[in-house]
Amino acid sequence: MTAPDAVGTPYRAAMHDRSALGPADVSDEELAALVADLLGAPDVRLVSSTASSVPYDIPAITTAGRYLVEGEAEIGGERRPFALFVKHVQEWSRSPYFAAVPEEIRDVARAAVPWRTEGAVYRSDLAAHLPEGLSMPRALAVRDLDESSYAVWLELVPTVEAAWDLTRDVEAAELLGRFAATPGVRGLAGIGGHDVGVRSYAAGRLTHQVLPTLRDEGIWHHPLVASSFGPLRARLLDAADRMDALVEEVLGLPELVAHGDACSNNLLVRPDRPGFTLIDFGYLAATPVGFDLNQLLVGDIQIGRRPVDDVAERHAACLAAYGDGLTAAGTDLPSATVARSHALTLLLYTGLSSLPVEVLGQDPTPAVRDLVAARAEIARFSLDLVDATG
Repeated sequence: MTAPDAVGTPYRAAMHDRSALGPADVSDEELAALVADLLGAPDVRLVSSTASSVPYDIPAITTAGRYLVEGEAEIGGERRPFALFVKHVQEWSRSPYFAAVPEEIRDVARAAVPWRTEGAVYRSDLAAHLPEGLSMPRALAVRDLDESSYAVWLELVPTVEAAWDLTRDVEAAELLGRFAATPGVRGLAGIGGHDVGVRSYAAGRLTHQVLPTLRDEGIWHHPLVASSFGPLRARLLDAADRMDALVEEVLGLPELVAHGDACSNNLLVRPDRPGFTLIDFGYLAATPVGFDLNQLLVGDIQIGRRPVDDVAERHAACLAAYGDGLTAAGTDLPSATVARSHALTLLLYTGLSSLPVEVLGQDPTPAVRDLVAARAEIARFSLDLVDATG
């Protein structure tokens, strides 16, 4: 029985409130063990703990929630603060976004999105194989919640707001090249047990969602689309018609490993060390060489966080730096091969799907118009790269 506090509230409720975690919560005893591991102490007494939701402004279909768990623990008579980050991962059929998937392709859509990979990565020894300059949060536990979800308990990584300029882009590109070619990292490329290869992507999302959108006559008459994408229509439809040939060409190019979503959000900058801390490993897999350059170059442009006018300069510098990273990790490939692989995957994974269908029902504010124009520039740039490297 818990003792009441001064106003009659049970002691447990007064000192511990982790209700925000929902099914991802653990017992006080389990949390004490996690905190002991975090702080490197043999034994701790949990004094207090609270959980709060961490807001995130980008939809993530396999994330049920992100939480901060904070509190105090007593170690040898001394109280010390602690903080943990908890991520609740689920199969994407549980996401509210799944309701928008047409019934006839739900089985394909459900199978297309890996959700087990991140948990498998945090259970692995990937951290021991990362090249110097890259790190990852220490996982204190990965706990299965049911057959379709789990919770990852991580150290809270200190971060600083950092400007993503050309210098930082180049640093990231070089390290991503090292990541792609490092033998120990490559050995974990299949850890998720999920097929996220180019062929399955083409047979899934491209065939059932992207190409039908491109071939929809009506969408090209939308004022926003007509003004920005109109001049690209013939080129995009031609690329769509050649999809099978482009996929086969990609399959003939060297395959290494990629983080899978190497945007700035997933490359954390710390105040206490150089380089980057990688997070969000849901798409880590064997992929064509150069794949991670895609999100590094255009991820922030796609969501309106970064202008598109310097993408050509950034591309040239990052492609060269990525190649340097490959070489430093012991993999020598012709620069033309890396450039071609990057160009093809940029077109297939980003260029063909650049039509901003999610904003076409919104008021055409200047911000919306700028976003549509930037997306069109991404499409044009990817088409030009394929032409230039062919």
